[in-house]
Amino acid sequence: MHFFGKIRKNGGEAVVWINNEQQVYVIDMARVPEVASLSDLLAQPDPLAAARELIDHRYAPEPLGQQVFLAPIDRQEVWAAGVTYQRSKIAREEESRGAAAFYDRVYSAPRPELFFKATPARVVGPDQPVHIRSDSRWSVPEPELALVVGPDQRILGYTIGNDMSARDIEGENPLYLPQAKVYRRSCALGPWITPAALWPAPEQVDIQLTIRRDGRVVFTGATTLARMARTPQELVRWLFQDNDFPHGVILLTGTGIVPPDDFSLRPGDHIAIAITGIGVLNNPVA
Repeated sequence: MHFFGKIRKNGGEAVVWINNEQQVYVIDMARVPEVASLSDLLAQPDPLAAARELIDHRYAPEPLGQQVFLAPIDRQEVWAAGVTYQRSKIAREEESRGAAAFYDRVYSAPRPELFFKATPARVVGPDQPVHIRSDSRWSVPEPELALVVGPDQRILGYTIGNDMSARDIEGENPLYLPQAKVYRRSCALGPWITPAALWPAPEQVDIQLTIRRDGRVVFTGATTLARMARTPQELVRWLFQDNDFPHGVILLTGTGIVPPDDFSLRPGDHIAIAITGIGVLNNPVA
């Protein structure tokens, strides 16, 4: 499998290509004007061929594991879809009993739930801490497949997303959704991007969530992408309806894994989200 991502390099950041032999190559982003960012590289007709052509030979390839990876985002906004799995629908109904009918309707309605999630400054990368809102008593991670979408609506690649959510704030009133979802370090992305051409079929994609506390597993859950009620292409089409994203957009596709109602994250917890065809996104909780 081949991946693209960003690493810390010489006090800044560098775009990299990880090949099948798990060798990490730095890409020379100054050589071709039209390939000036990670998303530009993914938008090329053949990203792998472009990466091979643009290897920065000032740096020798390194074995995977010696790098500090950053969130694989450029200037894109991050948006999210909700209630795309039945488990998510049930959880939203349970936390918002007074408005349960709204979540039931959106699950089967033609129009999906779409909401703004984060600017790049609010996003953290692998091994960086995600935050719990200081005014929340019931917060959970939401493991999600993230679509990397170009300005032309093409899905360029896939990565892992963690849509941190304050369930008590959202459950108190659906109008509080932005406060429950959008805050500092409320979104994690990474560890890298799988190009669209190499993405497996939905029925082959498993999503797993593991939460550890004091070195002990306190929650684990799993689902499959095949259980998602909407297709990624459908979500992208609705997101771009009367909307423009000149830098592209990253779209989280919803969660099918929800911890029980008596569970809440605590500072010091460790979240691991694994998705077939991508890898594992690890984040501590602060």
